[in-house]
Order: sequence, then C-alpha cells, then structure tokens
Amino acid sequence: MEEKEFDYINVIPFVDIMLVLLTIVLTTSTFIATGGIPVNLPKASKHQEQPLKVRTIEIDKQGSIFFNGRPVTLQSLLTAIHSLDRSTPFLIRADKELALQNFVDVLDGVKNAGFRQVSLQTEMKK
Repeated sequence: MEEKEFDYINVIPFVDIMLVLLTIVLTTSTFIATGGIPVNLPKASKHQEQPLKVRTIEIDKQGSIFFNGRPVTLQSLLTAIHSLDRSTPFLIRADKELALQNFVDVLDGVKNAGFRQVSLQTEMKK
C-alpha cells in the first residue's frame, strides 16, 4: 500500500488556537486596564505619604523664568530644585514664540539635576 503525500498543510487548527489565545489575552487585559476585577484592598493607618506636588516652571516670551509663580534666574532655579525629591514631577509651560535655546537650557538643567518626570504643557490645535 502506497502512502499519499501531502500537497499542503492544513492551517485551520492553528488559526483556531491563535484566535482562542487572542480572545483570552484581550479579555484579561480589559479587566486589568479597567479595574473590572473586584479586589478588597487592605486598610492602612491614616498617616500616609502625601503625593508629590507638581512643580511648575514657566518661561515667558522674553525668556524670563518663573518657578511656582516667582521670577527666578536659571541658576537660582537649579539651586531651588536641588533640594527636591528626584521623583517630583515638573510641568514646563513655555511661550510658543520663545527662543528654543532658552527652553532647552531649562529642560537640560532639570534633567541633569536627576529629575525624570518632566512634561511640557501644550494646547490643542483648533
């Protein structure tokens, strides 16, 4: 009796398994992302560490720097942030007509001081 050779590979079972795995992954990730899995969280004492306050650095059109609403120089800004926790988030608000170098100097100073949570505030185009 002579065996018949296969002319092609049947991939339908492979596709079925991959679709089932995809469904499981998507369902699980949806529960994790939306917090749909009910969890009873443990209780802690009322004394908890306060979340870090976002520090704001503003640069106006003329290149003047303001730290939390107070005018500062670049050097005094770097001195002021030196004592802050390195996980402190920063928000930089710069005028759109500001010379790019002024913005880069401030951003570079904050990054070189060891801060990694630095954001730039923008507006949506209309």
